[in-house]
Amino acid sequence: MLYSKVSPADKRVALRNMLTPGAARQFPGAFNPLSARLIEEKNFDGVYISGAVLANDLGLPDIGLTTLPEVANRAGQIARMTDLPSLVDADTGFGEPMNLARTIQELEHAGLAGMHIEDQVLPKRCGHLDGKTVVDTATMTQRIAAAADTRIDDNFLIMARTDIRGIEGLPAAIDRAKAMVDAGADAIFPEAMKDLSEFEAITNAVDVPVLANMTEFGKSELFTRQQLADAGVAMVIYPVTLLRSAMGEAERVLDTITKDGTQQASVDQMLTRSRLYELVAYEDYNAFDSGIFNFEVPGLDIDANAENL
Repeated sequence: MLYSKVSPADKRVALRNMLTPGAARQFPGAFNPLSARLIEEKNFDGVYISGAVLANDLGLPDIGLTTLPEVANRAGQIARMTDLPSLVDADTGFGEPMNLARTIQELEHAGLAGMHIEDQVLPKRCGHLDGKTVVDTATMTQRIAAAADTRIDDNFLIMARTDIRGIEGLPAAIDRAKAMVDAGADAIFPEAMKDLSEFEAITNAVDVPVLANMTEFGKSELFTRQQLADAGVAMVIYPVTLLRSAMGEAERVLDTITKDGTQQASVDQMLTRSRLYELVAYEDYNAFDSGIFNFEVPGLDIDANAENL
Protein backbone atom coordinates (compact mmCIF):
# COMPACT_ATOMS: atom_id res chain seq x y z
CA MET A 1 0.00 0.00 0.00
CA LEU A 2 1.14 3.54 -0.77
CA TYR A 3 4.84 3.38 -1.68
CA SER A 4 7.75 0.97 -1.78
CA LYS A 5 9.12 -0.22 1.55
CA VAL A 6 12.55 -0.85 0.04
CA SER A 7 14.86 2.00 1.03
CA PRO A 8 16.67 4.08 -1.61
CA ALA A 9 19.95 2.89 -0.08
CA ASP A 10 19.00 -0.75 -0.64
CA LYS A 11 17.88 0.00 -4.19
CA ARG A 12 21.27 1.56 -4.92
CA VAL A 13 23.09 -1.51 -3.67
CA ALA A 14 20.80 -3.71 -5.75
CA LEU A 15 21.53 -1.65 -8.87
CA ARG A 16 25.27 -1.89 -8.44
CA ASN A 17 25.12 -5.63 -7.78
CA MET A 18 23.08 -6.37 -10.91
CA LEU A 19 25.16 -4.35 -13.37
CA THR A 20 27.78 -6.82 -14.49
CA PRO A 21 29.20 -7.17 -18.02
CA GLY A 22 26.96 -9.36 -20.16
CA ALA A 23 24.01 -9.23 -17.73
CA ALA A 24 22.00 -6.99 -20.10
CA ARG A 25 19.57 -6.03 -17.33
CA GLN A 26 16.38 -4.64 -18.82
CA PHE A 27 15.05 -1.24 -17.70
CA PRO A 28 11.88 -0.13 -19.52
CA GLY A 29 11.12 3.58 -19.35
CA ALA A 30 8.30 4.60 -17.01
CA PHE A 31 6.21 7.57 -18.12
CA ASN A 32 4.33 7.85 -14.82
CA PRO A 33 4.32 6.19 -11.38
CA LEU A 34 1.66 3.62 -12.32
CA SER A 35 3.70 2.39 -15.28
CA ALA A 36 6.62 1.83 -12.89
CA ARG A 37 4.42 -0.48 -10.87
CA LEU A 38 3.50 -2.37 -14.05
CA ILE A 39 7.19 -2.71 -14.98
CA GLU A 40 7.87 -4.28 -11.60
CA GLU A 41 4.90 -6.63 -11.85
CA LYS A 42 6.18 -7.88 -15.20
CA ASN A 43 9.46 -8.86 -13.50
CA PHE A 44 11.84 -6.45 -15.19
CA ASP A 45 15.12 -5.59 -13.50
CA GLY A 46 14.65 -1.88 -12.99
CA VAL A 47 12.98 1.34 -14.10
CA TYR A 48 14.43 3.97 -16.40
CA ILE A 49 13.22 7.58 -16.31
CA SER A 50 13.90 9.33 -19.59
CA GLY A 51 14.53 13.06 -19.85
CA ALA A 52 12.74 13.03 -23.20
CA VAL A 53 9.70 11.39 -21.64
CA LEU A 54 9.64 13.86 -18.74
CA ALA A 55 9.77 16.74 -21.23
CA ASN A 56 7.27 15.24 -23.65
CA ASP A 57 4.85 14.51 -20.81
CA LEU A 58 4.85 18.26 -20.16
CA GLY A 59 4.17 18.87 -23.84
CA LEU A 60 7.74 20.06 -24.42
CA PRO A 61 10.47 18.93 -26.84
CA ASP A 62 13.60 17.29 -25.47
CA ILE A 63 15.89 20.31 -25.82
CA GLY A 64 16.80 21.03 -22.21
CA LEU A 65 13.68 22.98 -21.21
CA THR A 66 12.90 20.97 -18.09
CA THR A 67 14.31 22.16 -14.76
CA LEU A 68 15.93 20.31 -11.88
CA PRO A 69 12.87 20.66 -9.57
CA GLU A 70 10.58 19.27 -12.28
CA VAL A 71 12.84 16.31 -12.97
CA ALA A 72 13.59 15.54 -9.31
CA ASN A 73 9.93 15.76 -8.32
CA ARG A 74 8.56 13.58 -11.10
CA ALA A 75 11.44 11.09 -10.94
CA GLY A 76 10.93 10.81 -7.19
CA GLN A 77 7.22 10.13 -7.65
CA ILE A 78 8.08 7.30 -10.04
CA ALA A 79 10.93 5.85 -7.97
CA ARG A 80 8.95 5.63 -4.74
CA MET A 81 6.20 3.57 -6.38
CA THR A 82 8.38 0.53 -7.05
CA ASP A 83 10.76 -1.78 -5.21
CA LEU A 84 13.01 -1.73 -8.28
CA PRO A 85 15.99 0.62 -8.62
CA SER A 86 15.34 3.65 -10.84
CA LEU A 87 17.90 5.37 -13.06
CA VAL A 88 17.09 8.93 -14.19
CA ASP A 89 18.31 11.02 -17.09
CA ALA A 90 19.72 14.31 -15.76
CA ASP A 91 20.61 15.76 -19.18
CA THR A 92 23.75 17.89 -18.82
CA GLY A 93 23.34 18.33 -15.06
CA PHE A 94 21.26 21.53 -15.08
CA GLY A 95 24.22 23.88 -15.00
CA GLU A 96 27.90 24.14 -14.22
CA PRO A 97 29.71 21.98 -11.61
CA MET A 98 28.19 23.78 -8.61
CA ASN A 99 24.69 23.30 -10.06
CA LEU A 100 25.56 19.72 -10.86
CA ALA A 101 26.53 19.12 -7.24
CA ARG A 102 23.05 20.23 -6.22
CA THR A 103 21.51 18.04 -8.94
CA ILE A 104 23.20 14.95 -7.53
CA GLN A 105 22.01 15.57 -3.98
CA GLU A 106 18.47 16.51 -5.05
CA LEU A 107 18.16 13.26 -7.00
CA GLU A 108 19.57 11.29 -4.08
CA HIS A 109 17.04 12.85 -1.70
CA ALA A 110 14.30 12.08 -4.23
CA GLY A 111 15.08 8.37 -3.85
CA LEU A 112 16.76 7.59 -7.16
CA ALA A 113 19.30 4.78 -7.39
CA GLY A 114 21.41 6.56 -9.97
CA MET A 115 21.53 9.11 -12.77
CA HIS A 116 23.37 9.85 -15.98
CA ILE A 117 24.75 13.09 -17.31
CA GLU A 118 25.89 13.76 -20.85
CA ASP A 119 28.51 15.70 -22.73
CA GLN A 120 26.25 17.74 -25.00
CA VAL A 121 26.19 21.52 -25.20
CA LEU A 122 22.93 23.28 -24.37
CA PRO A 123 20.48 23.53 -26.00
CA LYS A 124 20.78 19.75 -26.12
CA ARG A 125 18.78 17.45 -28.36
CA CYS A 126 17.82 13.80 -28.63
CA GLY A 127 20.92 11.66 -28.91
CA HIS A 128 19.65 10.03 -32.10
CA LEU A 129 19.26 13.31 -34.00
CA ASP A 130 21.94 14.94 -36.12
CA GLY A 131 23.45 18.36 -35.48
CA LYS A 132 24.55 17.76 -31.89
CA THR A 133 27.49 19.54 -30.28
CA VAL A 134 29.54 18.19 -27.38
CA VAL A 135 31.77 19.86 -24.84
CA ASP A 136 35.50 19.16 -24.72
CA THR A 137 36.86 16.28 -22.69
CA ALA A 138 38.10 18.53 -19.87
CA THR A 139 34.65 20.03 -19.36
CA MET A 140 32.96 16.65 -19.35
CA THR A 141 35.42 15.09 -16.93
CA GLN A 142 34.93 18.11 -14.66
CA ARG A 143 31.20 17.34 -14.66
CA ILE A 144 31.83 13.74 -13.70
CA ALA A 145 34.32 14.62 -10.97
CA ALA A 146 31.88 17.13 -9.47
CA ALA A 147 29.12 14.53 -9.45
CA ALA A 148 31.25 11.82 -7.89
CA ASP A 149 32.73 14.12 -5.24
CA THR A 150 29.43 15.57 -4.02
CA ARG A 151 27.16 12.55 -3.77
CA ILE A 152 26.16 11.66 -0.24
CA ASP A 153 25.71 7.92 -0.74
CA ASP A 154 28.75 6.32 -2.37
CA ASN A 155 26.44 3.70 -3.88
CA PHE A 156 24.46 6.31 -5.83
CA LEU A 157 25.37 5.42 -9.43
CA ILE A 158 27.04 8.11 -11.55
CA MET A 159 26.71 7.13 -15.19
CA ALA A 160 28.34 9.18 -17.94
CA ARG A 161 26.77 9.45 -21.38
CA THR A 162 28.71 10.51 -24.44
CA ASP A 163 27.18 11.64 -27.74
CA ILE A 164 30.51 12.07 -29.49
CA ARG A 165 30.14 8.91 -31.63
CA GLY A 166 27.81 10.67 -34.09
CA ILE A 167 30.16 13.63 -34.40
CA GLU A 168 33.73 12.32 -34.37
CA GLY A 169 33.30 8.56 -34.71
CA LEU A 170 33.85 5.45 -32.61
CA PRO A 171 37.53 6.00 -31.66
CA ALA A 172 36.59 9.35 -30.15
CA ALA A 173 33.76 7.69 -28.23
CA ILE A 174 36.17 5.11 -26.82
CA ASP A 175 38.64 7.79 -25.76
CA ARG A 176 35.87 9.86 -24.17
CA ALA A 177 34.52 6.82 -22.31
CA LYS A 178 37.95 6.03 -20.88
CA ALA A 179 38.45 9.62 -19.75
CA MET A 180 35.05 9.68 -18.04
CA VAL A 181 35.81 6.47 -16.16
CA ASP A 182 39.13 7.95 -15.03
CA ALA A 183 37.21 10.99 -13.75
CA GLY A 184 34.97 8.81 -11.57
CA ALA A 185 32.12 7.51 -13.73
CA ASP A 186 30.66 4.27 -12.39
CA ALA A 187 29.13 3.28 -15.74
CA ILE A 188 29.14 4.41 -19.37
CA PHE A 189 26.25 5.23 -21.74
CA PRO A 190 27.58 5.41 -25.32
CA GLU A 191 24.79 6.99 -27.37
CA ALA A 192 23.82 6.11 -30.96
CA MET A 193 26.07 3.12 -31.55
CA LYS A 194 25.84 1.87 -35.12
CA ASP A 195 26.00 -1.89 -34.56
CA LEU A 196 26.85 -4.64 -32.09
CA SER A 197 30.56 -4.43 -32.86
CA GLU A 198 30.60 -0.86 -31.61
CA PHE A 199 28.92 -1.83 -28.35
CA GLU A 200 31.50 -4.58 -28.00
CA ALA A 201 34.34 -2.14 -28.65
CA ILE A 202 33.12 0.07 -25.81
CA THR A 203 32.61 -2.80 -23.36
CA ASN A 204 36.11 -4.05 -24.13
CA ALA A 205 37.63 -0.60 -23.65
CA VAL A 206 36.34 0.13 -20.13
CA ASP A 207 36.12 -1.86 -16.92
CA VAL A 208 32.76 -0.46 -15.80
CA PRO A 209 29.21 -1.44 -16.83
CA VAL A 210 27.99 -0.23 -20.23
CA LEU A 211 24.41 0.71 -21.14
CA ALA A 212 22.68 0.16 -24.49
CA ASN A 213 19.85 2.46 -25.54
CA MET A 214 17.22 0.54 -27.51
CA THR A 215 15.02 3.44 -28.51
CA GLU A 216 12.69 3.14 -31.48
CA PHE A 217 13.26 5.18 -34.66
CA GLY A 218 16.88 5.84 -33.70
CA LYS A 219 20.28 5.18 -35.21
CA SER A 220 20.76 1.80 -33.52
CA GLU A 221 19.06 -1.38 -34.66
CA LEU A 222 16.69 -2.83 -32.03
CA PHE A 223 18.93 -5.67 -30.89
CA THR A 224 17.68 -8.46 -28.65
CA ARG A 225 18.67 -8.76 -25.04
CA GLN A 226 20.78 -11.82 -25.86
CA GLN A 227 22.64 -10.04 -28.66
CA LEU A 228 23.52 -7.19 -26.32
CA ALA A 229 24.49 -9.58 -23.55
CA ASP A 230 26.86 -11.33 -25.94
CA ALA A 231 28.42 -7.92 -26.69
CA GLY A 232 29.12 -7.44 -22.99
CA VAL A 233 26.37 -4.89 -22.26
CA ALA A 234 25.32 -4.67 -18.61
CA MET A 235 22.07 -2.69 -18.92
CA VAL A 236 19.48 -2.12 -21.65
CA ILE A 237 16.98 0.73 -21.61
CA TYR A 238 13.74 1.14 -23.58
CA PRO A 239 13.24 4.82 -22.78
CA VAL A 240 10.19 5.97 -24.74
CA THR A 241 8.58 2.62 -25.62
CA LEU A 242 5.73 2.76 -23.10
CA LEU A 243 4.94 6.43 -23.73
CA ARG A 244 4.85 5.87 -27.48
CA SER A 245 2.65 2.81 -27.03
CA ALA A 246 0.23 4.58 -24.69
CA MET A 247 -0.02 7.73 -26.79
CA GLY A 248 -0.40 5.72 -29.97
CA GLU A 249 -3.34 3.84 -28.50
CA ALA A 250 -4.82 7.04 -27.07
CA GLU A 251 -4.77 8.59 -30.53
CA ARG A 252 -6.47 5.55 -32.04
CA VAL A 253 -9.23 5.62 -29.43
CA LEU A 254 -9.86 9.33 -30.00
CA ASP A 255 -10.10 8.64 -33.74
CA THR A 256 -12.62 5.88 -32.99
CA ILE A 257 -14.77 8.24 -30.93
CA THR A 258 -14.64 10.81 -33.74
CA LYS A 259 -15.55 8.22 -36.36
CA ASP A 260 -18.18 6.17 -34.49
CA GLY A 261 -19.47 8.66 -31.95
CA THR A 262 -18.56 6.17 -29.18
CA GLN A 263 -15.52 4.38 -27.80
CA GLN A 264 -17.31 1.00 -27.84
CA ALA A 265 -15.13 -0.55 -30.56
CA SER A 266 -12.01 0.10 -28.48
CA VAL A 267 -13.23 -1.07 -25.08
CA ASP A 268 -11.93 -4.62 -25.43
CA GLN A 269 -8.38 -3.20 -25.89
CA MET A 270 -8.51 -1.10 -22.72
CA LEU A 271 -7.17 -1.86 -19.28
CA THR A 272 -10.21 -3.09 -17.41
CA ARG A 273 -11.51 -1.45 -14.27
CA SER A 274 -10.61 -4.52 -12.22
CA ARG A 275 -7.08 -4.63 -13.64
CA LEU A 276 -6.60 -0.94 -12.88
CA TYR A 277 -7.80 -1.46 -9.31
CA GLU A 278 -5.39 -4.36 -9.01
CA LEU A 279 -2.46 -2.18 -10.12
CA VAL A 280 -3.29 0.56 -7.64
CA ALA A 281 -3.75 -2.02 -4.86
CA TYR A 282 -7.33 -1.01 -4.09
CA GLU A 283 -7.87 -4.16 -2.03
CA ASP A 284 -4.93 -3.31 0.24
CA TYR A 285 -6.44 0.07 0.99
CA ASN A 286 -9.75 -1.63 1.70
CA ALA A 287 -8.06 -3.97 4.16
CA PHE A 288 -6.49 -0.97 5.88
CA ASP A 289 -9.76 0.95 6.12
CA SER A 290 -13.02 -0.72 5.17
CA GLY A 291 -14.57 2.72 4.78
CA ILE A 292 -12.60 3.25 1.56
CA PHE A 293 -13.78 0.40 -0.62
CA ASN A 294 -17.38 0.31 0.52
CA PHE A 295 -19.05 -0.09 -2.85
CA GLU A 296 -19.41 -2.75 -5.51
CA VAL A 297 -17.85 -2.58 -8.94
CA PRO A 298 -20.09 -4.39 -11.44
CA GLY A 299 -18.48 -7.70 -12.37
CA LEU A 300 -15.51 -7.22 -10.04
CA ASP A 301 -14.71 -10.11 -7.73
CA ILE A 302 -11.85 -8.80 -5.58
CA ASP A 303 -11.17 -12.14 -3.97
CA ALA A 304 -10.92 -13.91 -7.29
CA ASN A 305 -8.92 -11.07 -8.89
CA ALA A 306 -11.45 -10.92 -11.71
CA GLU A 307 -10.29 -9.39 -14.95
CA ASN A 308 -13.63 -8.47 -16.48
CA LEU A 309 -15.39 -5.10 -16.26
